[in-house]
Amino acid sequence: MKITKILLLITAFIFASCNGQSEKTVEVLPSKTFSEKINTTPNVQLLDVRTPEEFSSEHLDKAVNINWKDSDFETQVAKYDKEKPVFVYCLSGGRSKKAAEKLNELGFTSVYELEGGITKWNADGFGKPLDKVIGMTKTEYKKLIKSDKKVLVDFYAEWCAPCQKMKSYITKMEQDSTSDVVVIRIDADKNKTLASEMKINQLPTLILYNPNQEEQWRYFGYISEENLRKQL
Repeated sequence: MKITKILLLITAFIFASCNGQSEKTVEVLPSKTFSEKINTTPNVQLLDVRTPEEFSSEHLDKAVNINWKDSDFETQVAKYDKEKPVFVYCLSGGRSKKAAEKLNELGFTSVYELEGGITKWNADGFGKPLDKVIGMTKTEYKKLIKSDKKVLVDFYAEWCAPCQKMKSYITKMEQDSTSDVVVIRIDADKNKTLASEMKINQLPTLILYNPNQEEQWRYFGYISEENLRKQL
């Protein structure tokens, strides 16, 4: 009887150990580590999960575009080797997080996600220098935020879910001519030069300036209307 119990315990232990060893994971890597890994991995599987339009405007070397929002995303990634590392990124991390989780769920054993996406990659100095000005310059930006009132700048993108969730009340604040705060919304995708110069590596990014154009407050990510108004 005792021997049977011991054998059962040993079997359970071995099963648990093996199960733990085969457990798949997703690692979120900072730009430097991500760069080192993709540069030292032969025949790297590097997936850009943004839209084709975003991909065509800028992407990492050796990346392949598979749009996370495509209905056949699973079919497209099925052609890749699940036993080899797969690297994934988007613009700022929202879509790549979901894509990485899906790849893990589909059985890819080593999934590496770029922290902060290509936006953070560029801000950290790993991107290619822009060969032309895209959108607003910093000089134009400084003129834009010049005011005798406080100025709240909202850096957003159309694909950004938190940005869209905040859009209605920020737009309402933007159109309120009686407010003592000027609200300006800037599309980061259409103003890449400015976003890069200001190191905007997360979206949304909110920046509040006092009338002297000094930065008073900066916030990343979703914030409720109530909490935002408290800051103003």
